[in-house]
Amino acid sequence: MSAAPPPRPDAIVLLAHGSPDPDWMLPVERCAALIQAQAPGCRVHVATLEQGRSLQDVAAELAAAGPCEVAVIPFFLSPGGRHVKRDLPAVVAATQAAFPGLRLQLGPGAIGMDPDVLAALAAAALRRAGLVDLS
Repeated sequence: MSAAPPPRPDAIVLLAHGSPDPDWMLPVERCAALIQAQAPGCRVHVATLEQGRSLQDVAAELAAAGPCEVAVIPFFLSPGGRHVKRDLPAVVAATQAAFPGLRLQLGPGAIGMDPDVLAALAAAALRRAGLVDLS
């Protein structure tokens, strides 16, 4: 018997590293806007481990609207290092404990390992190298 798929989320949180440089967040925010356009019934937020709006801040806003299912997507390219392996699970667990009306589901590993992301990065690198027609 196979496991049931996770429930459809009411909200998605892209959980990124963060930076004091506001330009660092541009691709994360643009991705959030693309997700929102493709899933208009789902609330989409950005949170950071450092230098930005925390997962607890976003969770407080979501919890104020009532119970919901929240997909937390690790917005990291690499699965290596302590952030993806230790910090993200710990932050999600602490946030879950603080907001029991939410059901937080941490996505598996870094989004950068997703085959579609890798393919998009390879295509972009080829275009920038001039090996693919840019038009």
